[in-house]
Amino acid sequence: MINEEIRDPEVRLVDADGSMLGIMSSKDAQNLANSKNLDLVKIAPQAKPPVCKIMDYGKHMFEQSKKEKEARRNQKVITIKEIWLKPAIEEHDFNFKIKNAEKFLKEGDKVKVSVRFRGREMNYTSQGVEMLRRVSEILGEFGVVEKQPKLEGRSMTMILNSKAPAAVK
Repeated sequence: MINEEIRDPEVRLVDADGSMLGIMSSKDAQNLANSKNLDLVKIAPQAKPPVCKIMDYGKHMFEQSKKEKEARRNQKVITIKEIWLKPAIEEHDFNFKIKNAEKFLKEGDKVKVSVRFRGREMNYTSQGVEMLRRVSEILGEFGVVEKQPKLEGRSMTMILNSKAPAAVK
């Protein structure tokens, strides 16, 4: 709330430089803000009495939006790439998928490695655990295991996180 929107009978007033001016009526606080060509802004409405500050509200909002834009610019976007394996995968196919996972980890992405079991393959989940252990050994220099292998329905998944700093996208 700013200026005339503040309807409280009395407020605790803070000056533009941060000094405490004390408790006064909202009309007096508004007159003081007007005399300085600034706005009266309620900053703590839940306090008894509410705390108001004299400031340039437009400048304050501009600086807030600038900080938010800077925060958005500096945030890192990490995506999760997924590779699917089967318990009876051929060596060449396995190596090809490992090479892709290595590339993803070098780019700073997380990699979700899943082994999909179909039909009677569910009896051989130990092969899936062994395969995921092998994947984690091979990719150990590029990433670390964030989530250990876990059987979820008909697929077993493991998540690897990159050791390389994430590239800003």
